[in-house]
Amino acid sequence: MKIISYRDAEGETYGVAAGDGIVEVGRASGLGYADLKAVLEAGALDKVRDFASGRDADVTQDSVTFLPPIGKPDKIIMVGLNYATHIAEGGREPPKYPMLFPRFANSQVGHGQAMTRPKVSENFDFEGEMAFVVGTAGRHVTREDAYKHVAGYSCYNDGSIRDWQRHTTQFMPGKSFMGTGSFGPWLVTTDEIPDPEVMSLVTRLNGVEVQRATIDDLVFGVPELMAYISTFTELVPGDVVVTGTTGGVGAYRQPPLWMKEGDTVEVEVSGVGVLRNSIVNE
Repeated sequence: MKIISYRDAEGETYGVAAGDGIVEVGRASGLGYADLKAVLEAGALDKVRDFASGRDADVTQDSVTFLPPIGKPDKIIMVGLNYATHIAEGGREPPKYPMLFPRFANSQVGHGQAMTRPKVSENFDFEGEMAFVVGTAGRHVTREDAYKHVAGYSCYNDGSIRDWQRHTTQFMPGKSFMGTGSFGPWLVTTDEIPDPEVMSLVTRLNGVEVQRATIDDLVFGVPELMAYISTFTELVPGDVVVTGTTGGVGAYRQPPLWMKEGDTVEVEVSGVGVLRNSIVNE
């Protein structure tokens, strides 16, 4: 099941993808869940699936504005230096523990919306990534039980302002400029993706492939990340964990390859879909 958060003429809602259309669920179902985060908090994915099953689409996907699948998560946790290829291109050693940093909810946009290059920097880099969304709360989750806590998967572009990222050893300033990241196009539930490590990740800039990897190139996969993160904080429904990018980022190219106004960037995760965004200047 692919669940889309979107805005139409009546406001924000969510629904289930049906071909090129969407079965509207948020208002029509009477389930009483305001958004996808509320669905996850209630453990109501099956109710959404049952309502949408066999129904005709209410709107076409190209007639709505896609929003990030989870608009206001309690936590967005990013993982740095987590693909072997990306670690190698930076001349670093694999980290002993996951390198984590936060993103803010207002720093991300949905599929089809423009990502914004801030006026203080031209060093706007792409980072195609796979994200997973927590469906069941957990603390001290074991690796063996990790997948039981995952609601589904999505694509993410961790657009990075490289010079601001490197002001100090803390990455956060370069990772949370407003509108610099993108998340979507939808949440694909785990029944469609039983094993994310068999999937592949591709990033394209203006139609040219700039990144490619298989998910099994991750140093810390979903079970390791779930276990490590849930040791120091409780993961709750709707939390987003973005698992890291692979080699090929613009910062390590000669000359560097930065995203600029007028560009189009795509992040594709097999089994999930394609997240596409244009680039504009602040």
